[in-house]
Amino acid sequence: MNSFPSRSHAIQPVTWIAPGERSVFETAGTTAHRLASGSEGWVERLGDDAMISHKNDAALAELAAGLEAWSTQAQWTPARVFTRFLPLKNHERVSPILRSGDASLPITTVVTEAGIRYGLDFGTGYSHGLFLDQRANRAMLKTLRPKRLLNTFAYTCSFSVVAALTGAETLSVDLSRKSLDRGKQNLALNGITAAGHRFINDDALDLLPKLGHRGERFDAIILDPPTFSRGNNGRLWQVEQHFEDLMLAALEVAGPTCAILLSTNCTKLNPTVLERQARGCAKIKRRTTEYTRTAGEVDFPPGHGASTLWMMVR
Repeated sequence: MNSFPSRSHAIQPVTWIAPGERSVFETAGTTAHRLASGSEGWVERLGDDAMISHKNDAALAELAAGLEAWSTQAQWTPARVFTRFLPLKNHERVSPILRSGDASLPITTVVTEAGIRYGLDFGTGYSHGLFLDQRANRAMLKTLRPKRLLNTFAYTCSFSVVAALTGAETLSVDLSRKSLDRGKQNLALNGITAAGHRFINDDALDLLPKLGHRGERFDAIILDPPTFSRGNNGRLWQVEQHFEDLMLAALEVAGPTCAILLSTNCTKLNPTVLERQARGCAKIKRRTTEYTRTAGEVDFPPGHGASTLWMMVR
């Protein structure tokens, strides 16, 4: 990790990956990763492009200067640089804007992670399509080689793609039909046919009991809900209050052995809190569980990225 000089004290310290790490990622078949992390923003490398996410103008200026310095040392110049404001309220979120580069290029692109292809779109919403802080968990899922995956809050279905490539049947669930359509495109990008892969546009809390009543069981379940949202019929979702309800519902469709990923961006729900909640839910459902965490990533310093924990149900 490196810290480049900055022109302000807006987000000190900003931690940059070593310039040589870019080639390490590329050798591993990965062209989407963090370049820098700070308290007021971060920078991502996304294929040939870069994106600066910032909380204020001072942070934007500092990160842009840092990107220029880092790019010189790494001998890598992004074709385009996008910027994205990080608002306090969800309703203030807007799509990234192009800061530099050819505006005539397609607003979409394709990146790779461990050789797997994912489509990104800088023009259809706040998020481009791939949560980079889940890389280690996607790698973990690959090693688990599940037979049946339930991917709730699936977004663009990256976990479903990984599981499908290992031969699993998948069920991807999300309230956004557009996100699920992008998930289907991600499967197609990797040569995966539709057979054995379902996509359901629904609220996970409503769907899970239905799956249980139908006798469906899974040996891997992804629980990565938003911090705040509204579900069916305008029902309020707040992860601090409702994550345990989701865990209980997931345990009802967990097979005899099942790996359940618990993940959240809520800073109050760190892995220790998640484990305490999960143990309580497992006790209620009379399931034996063990817990494991994936190793940290070089591009995500401690305190950055989602809090995650794997609950291994036996």
